[in-house]
Parts: sequence; structure tokens; C-alpha cells
Amino acid sequence: MSLTAEKLAQAAGLMNEADFDVWLTFVRETSAGSDPVLPLILDGSLTWISALIVTKTTKIAVVGNYDADAFIASGEWDLVVPYVQGIREPLLDILEAHVPAGGKIGINYSTSDDKADGITYGMQQVLASYLVGTRFEQALVSAEKLVQALRGVKSSTEVSRMRNAIAETVAIFGHVPTWVSLGSSERELSDRIQGWMEDRKFGYAWSKSGNPIVNFGPDSMVGHGVPSPNIKLAEGQVLHIDLGLIVDDYASDLQRCWFIGETVPSDVTDALSAVNAAISAAASVLRPGALGVDVDAAARASISASGYDVYQHAVGHQVGRVAHDGGGILGPAWERYGTTPYQPVRAGQVYTLELGVNPPGRGYIGIEEMVLVTDDGIEWLSDRQLHMPTIPPI
Repeated sequence: MSLTAEKLAQAAGLMNEADFDVWLTFVRETSAGSDPVLPLILDGSLTWISALIVTKTTKIAVVGNYDADAFIASGEWDLVVPYVQGIREPLLDILEAHVPAGGKIGINYSTSDDKADGITYGMQQVLASYLVGTRFEQALVSAEKLVQALRGVKSSTEVSRMRNAIAETVAIFGHVPTWVSLGSSERELSDRIQGWMEDRKFGYAWSKSGNPIVNFGPDSMVGHGVPSPNIKLAEGQVLHIDLGLIVDDYASDLQRCWFIGETVPSDVTDALSAVNAAISAAASVLRPGALGVDVDAAARASISASGYDVYQHAVGHQVGRVAHDGGGILGPAWERYGTTPYQPVRAGQVYTLELGVNPPGRGYIGIEEMVLVTDDGIEWLSDRQLHMPTIPPI
């Protein structure tokens, strides 16, 4: 079974818990990008306005006549309805047949989650215009929860692909000590990593300009900065990397650190221990039904108790087709996160657990792991960095 067939079957199953009767993904030509959910349910592209519809029992594609043959050939759609002059009438016919009296139509919009906010304003206006004067005029509701569950709860195929992306990321980390020396610049190491990725045709889990994030010592850019050609590696510093690959359409997102010197000093080991204790505290709370805000609170309490400044971001986010893959987050109740910290965790989701501290004069000590939520807790997908490796100052 193809991955899109797996996800379409999953979507039909998720309709059993939805508060609407049909799920409608409504898009126009996709050559310049489209709804983020589309690659989960369609292996291909679209040229005309298209309506991809899922109910509990049926998967229907209303598409331009030149796109229809590919849908039929895939065998993944129960009904393919081609049109030539306009989609309005065939779409209304399908809705008439599948939406009961007083029923609802779920479409892809969200005020908190960019990955569930796929319908453009223009397409929503087009759809609304089609429904004027019909019994569906007030039927549109958000499909946010279904999209988040479909994107977040991974199939075995998706998890396997993510394990491979993690393994390739770890392999790159293994080369780092041989790729740097005293006087190397952040940009030189970034270029070396990107060259390795591109030779193997790996993709970037976020924008290439800042992937990997490379930090040498205390003068490096904070957070989502770009590697500098002017910041050079020196003895006594911490080298930190945040790297995310895309391998076979699925992402990794990991952070690792090294100390430049023969022996790791106590302030660095203490900081790493505090970071890992906070990650462990979050992991102890992370299980199905937990709220992201509570997972984050456990990590905040731990790092604060260790005497370090509290991090200024969520302790974790979902990973999937990209590093920041939408859905619920493991974060605080801040305005910028909207409702996402209050979404219950589900088995099958993949999250990061990440935070860091800045011991004076050393640089950023940040660790990021990836975990799979299981029925009763988590599985570590990445081997944890519990100790600080050294790079001899040569």
C-alpha cells in the first residue's frame, strides 16, 4: 500500500471522531505550492481547482478532466469526477449526496496552526460563493483537529522513514570532529555539512540559509541565526549544532554539542546535566492524554531548580514532513502559541524535546532529542547525548 493510501484510510477512520460529515480539501493549481496537507493524500500535482473529499466510507476527487486519469490510475479514490468548464455543479452534486440535512463540511482553516490552515482566503471565498443559496451556505467548519491528527499520528511507514532521517543526521554528527579545527569558522562547518547533504540529495527540514544552525562559543547568534564566516572556533568553547534533514520526504531535528579542549570543565558538565534533567522531566510527563503545557511546565521547573535561566520557547514540537510540523506543541500558555499547548498528546505522534543554557564564556549548550509517543509513554528515537564529547584543540 502506498503512503498516500495509508493516510487516506487513516483520514476516513478519523472521520468517526469528527464533528462534520465530509472533509473537503479545496485547492487551485499546485505548481507554486498548496495546502500543506495535500502531499499526505495525493502523490502528484493539480492544475485546476480541485475538491478532494473524504467521508467515513468514501474518498472522492472532483478534478479537472486532464487530472482525472492519474487519480483513476492510482486506485486510491472510490469515485473520480472530472469536469471541463467549472467545478461548482459537480461539487454541489457530491455534497448533496454525502452531506445529510443539517450536516457540516470540514475545510482546512485554523487560527493557531499553519499546517492546518491550508485553504487560502481566495479559495475560501470561491467556495463560499458556490454555496450561496444552497443548504450548505452555513455548513463550513474548521477541519483543524482532523488535519492535526492525520499529520501528527504517524503510520509505521512514516516512522520508519523518520528513523532513517535520524540515522543520517547522527552520521553527520559523527564526522564533525574531523571537519573542524582551531580557527575554523561557523560558515566553513555549515558549508561542509550542506555539501554532505547535497551530495546525498538530502533535503532541508527548514530553510537552507539557517540549516544547520552552527554556534561557536559565546559570541554566536542566538536561536535561528545564520552561521558566521567571522566567528572562529577557539579552545574552551562549546560547539553546538542544530540540524534537520529530509530523507525520503520525512524530517529529523536534532541538536548536539562538543567541548573544544582535552578535559570538560565542571561548569560545562553541570550545564549539560541540568539540560538533560529538564528533558527527562518533560519525558516523564509526555504520554497520551497529557497536555503540552504540562509537559513544558515540568521542564521549566527542572531547569529553574538547577539555577539556570528558563528557555524562551516551547520544550518540544511535532516533527513529520518538516521539522516544525504543526499540531499541538509542548509549550507554555503564551499568546504566540494560540491553542496549541492545550491539545492532548496522542499515541503515534513524534515530538522533539529540546532546551539549552548559556554558561558564561562557553557558548550555547543545547540538546534536542526526538521521541515517539507510545500507548503508555514514549520511545526515544534518538540516542540521548548524556555526556559532552571533546574535540582536541589542534
